[in-house]
Amino acid sequence: MRGLFRDRKEAGQRLALRLGRFAGEDPVVLALPRGGVPVAFEVAQVLGAPLDVAVVRKIGAPGRPELGIGAVGEGGARHLDEGMLARLGLSEALLRPVLEAAEREVERGLRRYRGEQLPISLHGRTVILVDDGIATGGSMQAAIQVARLRGAAKIVLAVPVAGPDSLQKLAHDADEIVCVEVSQMLWAVGLAYEEFEQVPADTVRVMLEAASRHRDGDLSGVVHSKEVKVQVGEVELAGDLTAPQAPSGLVLFAHGSGSNRKSRRNRRVARFLQEAGMATLLFDLLSTEESKTDAITAEHRFDIDLLARRMIGAVDWSAKHALLGPLKKACYGASTGAAAALAAAAERPSQVLAVVSRGGRPDLARRWLSRVRVPCLLLVGERDLPVLAIHSEVMDEIPGHTRLVVVHGAGHLFEEPGAMEEVARRSTEFLRAHLRSPVEMRP
Repeated sequence: MRGLFRDRKEAGQRLALRLGRFAGEDPVVLALPRGGVPVAFEVAQVLGAPLDVAVVRKIGAPGRPELGIGAVGEGGARHLDEGMLARLGLSEALLRPVLEAAEREVERGLRRYRGEQLPISLHGRTVILVDDGIATGGSMQAAIQVARLRGAAKIVLAVPVAGPDSLQKLAHDADEIVCVEVSQMLWAVGLAYEEFEQVPADTVRVMLEAASRHRDGDLSGVVHSKEVKVQVGEVELAGDLTAPQAPSGLVLFAHGSGSNRKSRRNRRVARFLQEAGMATLLFDLLSTEESKTDAITAEHRFDIDLLARRMIGAVDWSAKHALLGPLKKACYGASTGAAAALAAAAERPSQVLAVVSRGGRPDLARRWLSRVRVPCLLLVGERDLPVLAIHSEVMDEIPGHTRLVVVHGAGHLFEEPGAMEEVARRSTEFLRAHLRSPVEMRP
């Protein structure tokens, strides 16, 4: 089972895609240090949530340390299993030295990781409790108990990987559980990762500080986001440009018919790419007046020549941009936007180095297909039978290296559980391989 995740960063990105529905609940993300922090950092950024650590110390029975009888946590939070204490003939008074020693360990851990930062209040909040995986569940069970004592109204246990027995045991303690991969053979969390190095305490502090800046609106160490005007001939198109400080490339998004730069699905994929180090440009293919007309007549959304000109124009605009010009570029298209992306690859082969199509209509770009020589990733839902048939007809017309990925159980809009996560993961892996040109970005 080795290699379910490349590293904790990728695991966090994949986990974050499963947690988007909680963004509207104003959650707090709590990480179990140290390994849970890099995973939770990705989750907190995607949800726009505060990030803090949940430092706990389990209390084992005297002479049987593997038998958990309670836990202590921040602020004097203490949980003891009264039933277990009674069966073992133990009193809290007898355990007082052990409890006090564990509380001192908690305080040392908090000073080490949080420094002078104040704890984030959990009172009445939805808490997303994150670790890098669960083998036995003892630490997570203790963290859930402590979060309850700190006033959490709802606890969502969120991990990239766990064993089924552990999840079943923890289901009684958490309100909800979100797990990306359930493994029958998970006797050690590290087996699920290709890279599983120990996380230094300094890294934990840096991530907590970066998350704090991100929450407060200072994106200087994370990403820069701004609205831009993409000039294509005489037309100005509204766009949203987002870039990390040293992007590995630029991905230009072409939305599908009847949509615009606010496309929810495109933005989910774009956020994933941003977290993987890529800049993204989501822009409207139609001007404001054209969009108003199209909303009534639908006359522009299938005008592939027009959409292709706009996509090519956006590529040209980015090539002349002072900061974006040096970056390697790829085009990402959905539905009719995929035809525009393929056209741009054919017309600007020196600029567009890769294309991703999600539920696309490559048949609408037929007159360009024979000139598309860049790598292409075509993502289609298993249940999207008309579009699957289209792809079987036209794939051989694309001379470049073209890969078709059929997303299991998905329809045309990829709304099924886990479908967009699969799309985002595949897109990121593909584009990461073809866009590598870090350039410093300035606000």
